[in-house]
Amino acid sequence: MRTAGPTTMRLSSLLALLRPALPLILGLSLGCSLSLLRVSWIQGEGEDPCVEAVGEPGGLQNPDSRIGLDQSDEEFKPRIVPYYRDPNKPYKKVLRTRYIQTELGSRERLLVAVLTSRATLSTLAVAVNRTVAHHFPRLLYFTGQRGARAPAGMQVVSHGDERPAWLMSETLRHLHTHFGADYDWFFIMQDDTYVQAPRLAALAGHLSINQDLYLGRAEEFIGAGEQARYCHGGFGYLLSRSLLLRLRPHLDGCRGDILSARPDEWLGRCLIDSLGIGCVSQHQGQQYRSFELAKNRDPEKEGSSAFLSAFAVHPVSEGTLMYRLHKRFSTLELEQTYSEIEQLQAQIRNLTVLTPEGEAGLSWPVGLPAPFTPRSRFEVLGWDYFTEQHTFSCADGAPKCPLQGASRADVGDAVETALEQLNRRYQPRLRFQKQRLLNGYRRFDPARGMEYTLDLLLEAVTQRGHRRALARRVSLLRPLSRVEILPMPYVTEATRVQLVLPLLVAEAALAPAFLEAFAASVLEPREHVLLTLLLVYGPQEGGRGALDPFLGVKAAVAELERRYPGTRLAWLAVRAEAPSQVRLMDVVSKKHPVDTLFFLTTVWTRPGPEVLNRCRMNAISGWQAFFPVHFQEFHPALAPQKSPPGAGPDPPSPPGADPARGAPGGGRFDRQASAEGCFYNADYLAARARLAAELAGQEEEEALEGLEVMDVFLRFSGLHLFRAVEPGLVQKFSLRDCSPRLSEELYHRCRLSNLEGLAGRAQLAMALFEQEQGNST
Repeated sequence: MRTAGPTTMRLSSLLALLRPALPLILGLSLGCSLSLLRVSWIQGEGEDPCVEAVGEPGGLQNPDSRIGLDQSDEEFKPRIVPYYRDPNKPYKKVLRTRYIQTELGSRERLLVAVLTSRATLSTLAVAVNRTVAHHFPRLLYFTGQRGARAPAGMQVVSHGDERPAWLMSETLRHLHTHFGADYDWFFIMQDDTYVQAPRLAALAGHLSINQDLYLGRAEEFIGAGEQARYCHGGFGYLLSRSLLLRLRPHLDGCRGDILSARPDEWLGRCLIDSLGIGCVSQHQGQQYRSFELAKNRDPEKEGSSAFLSAFAVHPVSEGTLMYRLHKRFSTLELEQTYSEIEQLQAQIRNLTVLTPEGEAGLSWPVGLPAPFTPRSRFEVLGWDYFTEQHTFSCADGAPKCPLQGASRADVGDAVETALEQLNRRYQPRLRFQKQRLLNGYRRFDPARGMEYTLDLLLEAVTQRGHRRALARRVSLLRPLSRVEILPMPYVTEATRVQLVLPLLVAEAALAPAFLEAFAASVLEPREHVLLTLLLVYGPQEGGRGALDPFLGVKAAVAELERRYPGTRLAWLAVRAEAPSQVRLMDVVSKKHPVDTLFFLTTVWTRPGPEVLNRCRMNAISGWQAFFPVHFQEFHPALAPQKSPPGAGPDPPSPPGADPARGAPGGGRFDRQASAEGCFYNADYLAARARLAAELAGQEEEEALEGLEVMDVFLRFSGLHLFRAVEPGLVQKFSLRDCSPRLSEELYHRCRLSNLEGLAGRAQLAMALFEQEQGNST
């Protein structure tokens, strides 16, 4: 029997100590070996001139190389170039594009051009516009009639010559000149064609844009070869942008060389003769399907596969037939959508069983998001109670108000839908008839839509005629539909803003602080803004021999004009016993052009560049007026403001961390106040003229004393009235002067604004508690 020697025992002890570190040692060894192998492979792949040049300062040995390596490594390191602006040159503001797709050069997908005539512009063209215009980004109508009067909501281009080939040539020239850089596809059709717009848009979305394509219903020329085909104009055809760009230089030659009585044949011959491209009906697996409608054929009775799958139907002889076709295809699309929804819901039910939650995780309705789950008591969504006649959640805070307008129509639609669904589920065994609505509840869930819970008193009728009254509770959901971008007129941020500041005698002491803030935020960065001060004198103020109460204001204006050469601050003096906002605005409106953009402000407002830009963007001439909701700070005695160190007394301090809940140093958005507003002078004059036409004589004089400018737009204008919170308008606490001459509604809003602007609930409760504690001691 052999025994281990001392050397073997020492080796075993050393291995026992190193055993935990062996994986680490092996890993380091393997990594170093692989890295050395990789370096040897890189060096052995070939002579790299870049590597040689770095190692040899003498330069590049290979004369065929295109890389100049006589530069040092320092030139390839990033450097910070400081910004420098010449103080002697005038400041120029950089204008950015409104949409990022404009800056990136992105294009819209499809433009539709409709060829019409003098006889059918007001009939068939209008029918086309009403059936498909809302599906396409741009829809244009081209006619040879000179000076054609465009129907409402239609963009008509008049060429002045009704020759078919000339009209087609000018149409293509117009599309290339004005829209060649903005759209990928151009669809040309006649006004006697019905187009299934969703299918056409989907077809354009499946085709590649970087190719020359002439797609439509292919027809053969008389006496021509089989490859020479043109697209029938009655069924419409697609032209790619690249093909239109290539065709543009040949239009003049084709117009002089090709004689044809039909514009579609003329275009087909021009494409074949100049570019060698003919019409195709199928491309990249996409088939352009069309249907020729027989004379006196009823669309409701058409059930063939060619009709049901058609992109275009031709000919359409009258507008009524166009609407019947639209109804038929809309019904088919709706039925197909309902069928797809049912299939998806069935798939969701089958898959939900396999999830960890099982059937308990299935939300109702199937396929829609689950109800919003609040994380705190402040996020709980409340239910609004209503009956068929009244609602108990009123906008003005009243406990009860009549159910009318859109709310009444909404409730009626919900009740009718509930009754329809009950009858669909239980017929023919039972048939329900509504007696009345017992209770109604609704709430808006931002993740789902409008939810309803209805308690209905119903009369159930069996197949044998037995009747019985039943009370049943049903739940309904009006889900949020697909989000769409509303078409809005284009506005620019370069519009000049005219600030209008009415000043009462009691507000004269606050004007210098406003002017200093105006100089810092507007005059210093040279914003495109002007200011008009409206100095309102009382009946006995500022007369002969009396001290001018606005003397300090005029001195501050002169000082600003001296500090900023070239600046002109206008002021107007008005004497009024009971000044109203509308009367003061009438004075200013007559002094400015109709295209002036007004920003009606107050002495507590501090409009900065961001606020002015939002004024420019949200006030749209002939379309929309903007009245922002400013942030009002609480009373400093009840809610002390936490101003930053070194801040002056005049600029308002920033809102608190949680202004909605009245945190210390916070405030609230004053929804009751409407003194600030952005609107165009032309829109104000139109609303003012309508007010004068509806209210004449003494009735108008009384109405003007109780109206504000926002009420004039709301009651006597057809514009959109946009109200939104504006975090850039932060005002110090101030008690508004509620004139007894105001209307009852305006006086109530003024008083409510003063009371709600004192402090938050917690701060008011603490003040009352401290007061009670002081009284008890």
